[in-house]
Amino acid sequence: MTEDRRTPQYLYRTVFEQFKARIESGELAPNTPLPAERRLAAELGVALGTLRHATQLLRDEGLVVTVPSKGTFVCEGRVRPPS
Repeated sequence: MTEDRRTPQYLYRTVFEQFKARIESGELAPNTPLPAERRLAAELGVALGTLRHATQLLRDEGLVVTVPSKGTFVCEGRVRPPS
């Protein structure tokens, strides 16, 4: 994973922003599954907790949805979870 060292921030925020940019640019198409958490954390060189925190932010933004026992998928459009 390439870190942006211009402004200090938490690593989970950097992971979140990278995925958000990839989703918004269309690089990650709607309904595309994200890799399994452990695999993705290993690929990015971050702790599992860091990745899970970033994924939660993506869910909070309505960019992805997690289906238990199925995985995490890019949403068609921004979907706000019910409050």
